[in-house]
Amino acid sequence: MATIDDFSKLDLRVVKVTEASRMEGSDKLLKLLVSIGSETRQILSGIGRSYEPDDIIGKELIAIVNLDPRMMMGEESQGMILATGDDLENITLIQPDKEVEPGSKIR
Repeated sequence: MATIDDFSKLDLRVVKVTEASRMEGSDKLLKLLVSIGSETRQILSGIGRSYEPDDIIGKELIAIVNLDPRMMMGEESQGMILATGDDLENITLIQPDKEVEPGSKIR
């Protein structure tokens, strides 16, 4: 079981997708550039079977931004987008229900 101390180690933030494209050679990975307030990061996300890149540009999403960077298909991912779904073809992104400033901390 996780404790509140475990949860508090995660830095969850609202991010805004500024660019999105498909990763060449993958049908599930999308390469996202996201704004976290004053910072822009690249996050690779396995949402490509449920979302087209053009459909998520401008969306505000929730991301974990303090994970160690991870190399995927030769590209660095600097966070993790939160989503839910039973399989890769039925993913739903977790989003704020109203507009929020990018970089806002999830509490």
